[in-house]
Amino acid sequence: MPYQIDAARALEIKTDQLSIINQFSSSLLQLDTLDELFEYVTTHVVNRLGFVDCVIYLADRDTDTLNQVASMGIAHARDKYQAERKIISFSEGITGAVASTGKAVIIDDVTEDSRYIADNRPAQSELCVPLIYKEQVLGVIDCEHPVKNYFTNAHLEILTTVAHLLSAKINQVNTVNNLQQTVEQLNNAQKLENSLLQIANLTYKASDLDTFFEALHNIINSLLPADNFFIALYDKQVDILDLVYIVEEGIQSHAHKKISKEQLKDTASYYLLKSDRVLLLNQSQYQQHINTGNFKLIGRLSESWLGVPFKTNERISGVIVVQSYDKNLQYNEHDSALLTYVSRQISMAIDRQLARQELEHKALHDELTGLANRSLLIERIKHAILRLSRVKKSTSHALLYLDFDRFKSINDALGHEVGDHFLIKICELIKNTVRNTDTFARLGGDEFAIFMENITHKNQVSEALKRIQTALSKPLNVDGHLLQASTSIGIAYSDSIDDKAYILLQQADAAMYEAKSTGRGQVKFFNNTMRKKLKTHADIENDLQHGIEHNEFELYFQPIFTINSSEVIGFEALVRWHHPKKGFVPPNDFIPIAETTGQIINLDLHLLDLAAQHISKWHKQGHRFLKVTVNVSSRHFASLDFVAQIHSIYNKYQLPLGSLCLEITESGLIENLELATHIIEGLSPLKVKLCLDDFGTGYSALGYLHQLPIHILKIDKSFIDHLQDSTNPLVEAILSLAQSLQLEVVAEGIETQEQLAILKLTACNYGQGYLKSKPVTASQAIKLINKPL
Repeated sequence: MPYQIDAARALEIKTDQLSIINQFSSSLLQLDTLDELFEYVTTHVVNRLGFVDCVIYLADRDTDTLNQVASMGIAHARDKYQAERKIISFSEGITGAVASTGKAVIIDDVTEDSRYIADNRPAQSELCVPLIYKEQVLGVIDCEHPVKNYFTNAHLEILTTVAHLLSAKINQVNTVNNLQQTVEQLNNAQKLENSLLQIANLTYKASDLDTFFEALHNIINSLLPADNFFIALYDKQVDILDLVYIVEEGIQSHAHKKISKEQLKDTASYYLLKSDRVLLLNQSQYQQHINTGNFKLIGRLSESWLGVPFKTNERISGVIVVQSYDKNLQYNEHDSALLTYVSRQISMAIDRQLARQELEHKALHDELTGLANRSLLIERIKHAILRLSRVKKSTSHALLYLDFDRFKSINDALGHEVGDHFLIKICELIKNTVRNTDTFARLGGDEFAIFMENITHKNQVSEALKRIQTALSKPLNVDGHLLQASTSIGIAYSDSIDDKAYILLQQADAAMYEAKSTGRGQVKFFNNTMRKKLKTHADIENDLQHGIEHNEFELYFQPIFTINSSEVIGFEALVRWHHPKKGFVPPNDFIPIAETTGQIINLDLHLLDLAAQHISKWHKQGHRFLKVTVNVSSRHFASLDFVAQIHSIYNKYQLPLGSLCLEITESGLIENLELATHIIEGLSPLKVKLCLDDFGTGYSALGYLHQLPIHILKIDKSFIDHLQDSTNPLVEAILSLAQSLQLEVVAEGIETQEQLAILKLTACNYGQGYLKSKPVTASQAIKLINKPL
């Protein structure tokens, strides 16, 4: 789910940026010289922001030039990187333009900008930010990148913050070096710097916005008079301005004030938002705006008014405003710069909190449908079970486990996009049938659950089932396809505080599988028979690892032979479990459980090792070259570890190349075909071939053939069974397809001479079946090499 990975990465980047600013603000106190300062900025600040090239220039006002004072390049190639032009005139290049205008620029494609001056490593995009202190340009931070359109507004914002802090520090260092400021001015600068550091720390650590705004106001009030102060947020979607923090005559108002759409357009705050620039107004200037009609007077006319706009995201923007009603108190440009910095911190704090809320929501909800996910469902079940101790004894909870019928077929036939839209429409219909107190959750894929709390009568569940069936009764038009939805439902109850959430989920799941096995749209309630099955399932799950460790599994071998000459060319290895207590356990009883629990990974590796032992033994005994095909789970094709594991087995037993083959079933869906292709290609030096079993019985086979390097097809026994008087058209079609793709073909389930005779008339390469032999032990298998039919 890519959207979920992007939101988490965005929050991580913002948190890291705040950390960089915090650390930079803190480190400024320990840096005493410009060289130390510039080295720190390029090495510890800009480099950590992910920029690959950066040059810092200082302005020489006497000559109107920029002089390079520090630089940074890509670590592995540009440790000693220096820009080709170390001195640039204010009239030259993009950096000169920024120094002249004092305005930052982002150039998406420098090749289209005539001002660009290329050095010995031409760039594609550029971000250039001025170093400004008290309206004086001190220099420029110039960053370049070899990719077009690389820099974003987020880069601009963070680099502007760095430039703001750096400019203040440059001025401080110059001031100290030149002994031009008084001790009082130095103390004031230190006070400001400490306050900015406090604000940066507060932005990073604040857990809720109300606490953040109050602490922020206290810091601001120590730097400039702010007895009349407010912060307002504007939501573009609802077109309402919310005054989230207000101080009037030094007294905080805890009630939020919302300015409606009708009043909003008349306010100075709205004008500030619309103009998107800082406004510093004395009384006459404020009155002039009123006379011009830019806004109306609301409340008293202030002596001095300072407002700074800020933008949090595409939806939320805001203003921070201080007002003075004292003729002796007029705000100045220094106050404007301070509030501008503060506005950025407010923006980052709000954005951080919104991102955290969104991330928390995503962690507990399904991205596609917006429903609760498994984690949230289990938490709600746990809390509901605990509440059973405080309700009437006849009260219970019900968990409905839903599996949408034929969803995989729709996905395979019409594509994942149609499948997703189909799921969304079904969920919308079902959502309208559940009570407000119910939890509707997506467990994964096409499996969903409805948790019904405080059931006082079983009819409540019956009514819910009727509502669901009615909602899904009509066909749905999905992207031009008319599709009929139906769902198999399993139901389990909880009526004791001793119940466990995960067990209730298991029980409802078991009931759902029972419903699914009886046909579409069926409903089953969990019962004692299912309870016994679950017990058996749990026992097998517990015994599987013990069986692997104590060599309880044995391989049986069924020969694979040439159709024309009946010569045995290899075997398919089939697992048998000799349980010490249960005796022989059929594969169908434990393989699905091993798949579900993930134990199939260890089991397959154990069986591959057993097969390799037999191949090695036969090879050492001088038997001719034989291939052994081992069935493996599609789970192995989700990790490159599988390549190393197969190479290790080949090396361990010194197997002849190509002697071990892998077989997957068409029904064992491989999610990441690109990764699976890399894995199969990683096995090619060993000449390991991949065989697709049960071909033609599912929906994913053609996709596999087009996207995976399959080598061998196995025609399913169900097709061979119909070979009586002539060939089966489906068999002919499969053989024709295999021939065009240059694939080998094995016909499974050959049981009669008649079937073999018909296959001899086709292009089928190999056969397998009871006509030659049933699966036998390794010692019996080797005797079949030269056995004629």
